[in-house]
Amino acid sequence: MSLTLTSSSRSDDRNPGMPPVHGRCTLVGAGPGDPELLTIKALKAIQSATVLLVDDLVSDEIVAMAQPGARVIHVGKRGGCKSTPQSFIERLMIMAVREGEHVVRLKGGDPFIFGRGGEEVEHLAQAGIQVEVVNGITSGLAGLTSLGVPLTHRDHAQGVVFVTGHAKPGSPGTDWHALAATAHAARLTLVIYMGVSGAGRIQNELLSGLPPSTPIVVVQSASLPTQRHAVGTLATLEQTIADNGLCSPSIIVVGDVLQGLAAAASSAHLALEKAA
Repeated sequence: MSLTLTSSSRSDDRNPGMPPVHGRCTLVGAGPGDPELLTIKALKAIQSATVLLVDDLVSDEIVAMAQPGARVIHVGKRGGCKSTPQSFIERLMIMAVREGEHVVRLKGGDPFIFGRGGEEVEHLAQAGIQVEVVNGITSGLAGLTSLGVPLTHRDHAQGVVFVTGHAKPGSPGTDWHALAATAHAARLTLVIYMGVSGAGRIQNELLSGLPPSTPIVVVQSASLPTQRHAVGTLATLEQTIADNGLCSPSIIVVGDVLQGLAAAASSAHLALEKAA
């Protein structure tokens, strides 16, 4: 299967000067990793794709659902590792669609929650290509659900904030001081993506507005058989990560909605101490 951009004397009617569009593109959220958490619509898109551009966090079991003969191109992106340039991914998507392929851009979690899906939709729109978006379950939800903990609770959390711990280079980033004050006043649960490497900085800044005793949990590889988690407090966030050897991909959850989980962890720890 060739992915060489074909030429044509006829331009796209919607975008004069643009090459014609013969294929289509679907941006698909593959969920947190467990194949059983894939939506039916996502499965149908994967099975009908002729070209799949697959992110690093998509499980092999989900990729294997593609139809025989479909071309699978891994375009992994992970902080701190060698990654496929975003501009190259976007050019590849455009080229394949113009050649008549059904391109599925397969992303871990939800493409519109820290998946750069918005950027890709914008770039394809500039090329005269409309994109269908299929949502996926984000790891920030799946990670807590697997532990039996809600993101919101009438007694503990009136809302939830998804926030990245890894801002775009050159951008001002998150105002953690302001976020902490708001979370404390409004009783919000904070779900931090890509925050493990900067946990010490995030911890120190959140302590400006949240009590040190605020419960936290760090969940690694949410929904997968390799999932691990550790419970602590905001005052011990960085140490909790280090003591348990947690690393990316992980989410950090901060808030009083975790009180039950923290109490259970404390009881288990006391039971182990008594047994010893």
